[in-house]
Amino acid sequence: MFSKYIIVFLISMVPLIELRGAVPYAIGMGLPIWQSYLIAIIGNMLPVPFIYLFARKILIWGKDKKVIGKFFTFCLEKGEKGGKKLQKKAGKGLYFALFLFVGIPLPGTGAWTGTLAASILDMDFKKSIISVMAGVILAGIIMGLLSFGVKGIVS
Repeated sequence: MFSKYIIVFLISMVPLIELRGAVPYAIGMGLPIWQSYLIAIIGNMLPVPFIYLFARKILIWGKDKKVIGKFFTFCLEKGEKGGKKLQKKAGKGLYFALFLFVGIPLPGTGAWTGTLAASILDMDFKKSIISVMAGVILAGIIMGLLSFGVKGIVS
């Protein structure tokens, strides 16, 4: 059982999959929801401060490198595009918009992209982390409810 929790933790750290994939996995494996949910939140949030503090610097450094340049440029452009779109729509409610961006589980949204956008926009570190964490919690609730619904239909 411990190894399944480790898998939940690792899945929740993977970009684009994150907690949105870890919670359904845990429910599908029959793991207790509250422990799995907590582990997935921790796993999803663990990279967030590092993304905020270092991702933009690393992406800018690597965007003109031969092997990694295209991918780094793609990530940088996606973060900038998402950040500017978020900033344009949100205005003064930028941190609430960040919370919703991370919290509504759609493809391309999540803690990684939201944090990268916050970093690129030079948003306040503490407020950004709180918004992202609240979004991760909301995404976990939504995915848990959806997973239980699907599991009930399939059973």
